[in-house]
Amino acid sequence: MDKINALDAFAALSQPTRLDVFRLLIKAGEQGMSAGDISGTLGVRQNTMSANLGILTRAGLIRSDREGRSIRYFADMAGLHGLLAFLMEDCCGGRPELCQPIIKELACAC
Repeated sequence: MDKINALDAFAALSQPTRLDVFRLLIKAGEQGMSAGDISGTLGVRQNTMSANLGILTRAGLIRSDREGRSIRYFADMAGLHGLLAFLMEDCCGGRPELCQPIIKELACAC
C-alpha cells in the first residue's frame, strides 16, 4: 500500500459510523453481513449506510458480493493487511523484537 491509499483508508475510518461498520465486519468474519443487517445492527438509515459502505469499498477496506437482490459485505483482509504493513513498514529501526508485542496483540486467538 502506498501513502495515497493509506490516506484514503484513514479518511474512510475517521468517521464514527464507518469505523463501526469496519469493526463489525471484522467480527463477522467470513460470513459477512448484508447491508440491511449492518444498518439494523448499528441503527443507521439504509441510504446513509449505503454511502458509508461505498466509501469503505473505494478505500479498499471492505468488499461485497451480490446475493440475489441483496448485497453481502465483508472486511477486506488484504486491505487491512496492506494498511497495517504500511504502518509498520519501517518499524523498530532494525530491532524487530520491539515490534513483537504489537504483532502478538494483533494476532487472532481464534
